[in-house]
Amino acid sequence: MGTKIFWIEGDGIGPEIWRAARPVINAALAAETSVVTLEWQELLAGEKAVREVGSPMPEATLNALRTADLAMKGPLGTPVGTGMRSLNVALRQGLDLYACIRPVRHFQGLETPVKHPERVNMVIFRENTEDVYAGVEFAALTPEARKLASFLREELGVTKVGDACAIGIKPMTEAGSKRLVRRALRYALDNKLPSLTLVHKGNIMKFTEGAFRQWGYDVAAQEFGDVTCTEKDMLPGRLVIKDRIADAMFQEALLRPEQYHVLATPNLNGDYISDALAAQVGGLGLAPGVNMSDTLAFYEATHGTAPTIAGQDKANPGSVILCGALMLEHIGQPGAAARIRQAVSKAIAAKAVTADLAPNVTGARVVGCQEFGEIIGSYL
Repeated sequence: MGTKIFWIEGDGIGPEIWRAARPVINAALAAETSVVTLEWQELLAGEKAVREVGSPMPEATLNALRTADLAMKGPLGTPVGTGMRSLNVALRQGLDLYACIRPVRHFQGLETPVKHPERVNMVIFRENTEDVYAGVEFAALTPEARKLASFLREELGVTKVGDACAIGIKPMTEAGSKRLVRRALRYALDNKLPSLTLVHKGNIMKFTEGAFRQWGYDVAAQEFGDVTCTEKDMLPGRLVIKDRIADAMFQEALLRPEQYHVLATPNLNGDYISDALAAQVGGLGLAPGVNMSDTLAFYEATHGTAPTIAGQDKANPGSVILCGALMLEHIGQPGAAARIRQAVSKAIAAKAVTADLAPNVTGARVVGCQEFGEIIGSYL
């Protein structure tokens, strides 16, 4: 029985990590002697698409993804400050991939900046279509910024917006916030986890992030009230819903990470905390992620294109390999997923790792991207 997976190679190190990662994913499934097989179908996006069809995001790619169930991609590049808007954001908004889900855990043998990285075992649910991803910005001193500043002063009585301001607006909705928290709640309950934490800056942004917090509590009470409780109630056997201000959550992640299991966040907070947690356990090289709509699961490397090492066989394919493990779990192959995670652990224990991991492994031997994938594959 074939399962179709659309895949996008990505820019920069994308081709290298795919060459190393895809054989591992296929081999893990084959080792389970499963009747399921993977049918990989490539789609064009990014620099490769520009070279071949003249567009960074061909309509054929979007049309295929609109009816897809599964997809995976390497990193796609976007210039900072100039040029086209992010292809990643365009995909997430165009396909309504509203939940960015990133599990963060430590692999034994990987030294990290913290004393007890093994205490970090969290899954971040980051809202993926609103907040700064739907943000509206106008540069300082432009006619648009001046016009908006004038409107804010004259029509709404805002006194701290001058004509020289750059101005940004971040839209957040009840529907968008609730569906993200709802998905996080279902995950926590399905996996019998103790708590879900709403991460926000509602003490300052009371009507956007403060609303996210309240909407989160509302959906828990209204739709899951018989199986959840608040931190104040602490009813035995129920999923505890709590909240933390974003800056305090960073401290909690360092001091008491074992007390947190699922985090539900607006877009920007989730971006920050997921990368920070990944650093606590060893970096983005072993951090998988998936962006999900109600119909499509789109797995992707969480790191960037790393253009300075592209084509040099130095990249770490671990993020895409571990995305494969998430994808295999999603299609009902938990044994194959477990094989991949165990193989990554054994590769680290063998101390033959890529250059990004080597400083965190005592006595490491640095290997290239392709060899690291082969080493992981040998332990399946």
